[in-house]
Amino acid sequence: MQTLNVGAGRTDQEYKAAEDQRRADLVAGSRSDANYFFWAAALAALASGLFPVRISFLVNIGAFDLLAIYGRPFLQTHPLAGEGLVGAWLMALVGLGFAARAGHRWAFWVGMVLYAADMTALMATFSLWAFGVHAFFVFKWFEGQRALNKLGEGGGVVACEGIVESQNPRD
Repeated sequence: MQTLNVGAGRTDQEYKAAEDQRRADLVAGSRSDANYFFWAAALAALASGLFPVRISFLVNIGAFDLLAIYGRPFLQTHPLAGEGLVGAWLMALVGLGFAARAGHRWAFWVGMVLYAADMTALMATFSLWAFGVHAFFVFKWFEGQRALNKLGEGGGVVACEGIVESQNPRD
């Protein structure tokens, strides 16, 4: 029985099984965190007034508020512009959700930057509850990109070990 120096006496198979389980957990965690893009899109739709019920004190999008405050004359002359902005915001979140579920780390970063900018707008409109909801999403998306980063760091070692082992004539 051959043991590795790393892993306190585990065999090669035990080490590889533990590494595979760690990778599976990281992928599952990343996909779970990517699902928060869809939750954010649903809550943004709720905050925008697309549904009959609007909960703007708890969930709100700062860009929508600033457009309503400072862009009122523009929205009166172009009524579909506001709906177009809402649609673009929702489609961006859903698209980022699918990209993040596919394992693209950049999608998490784009979501964090988008929501961090919107958090600034929320502070300008004093929407503290909505700021907290945004902060929760940013935190979850940070965890998702961190899981993908850890997955990428450990993946090269496992791939190299597999190549080396398959070329070993004693196997």
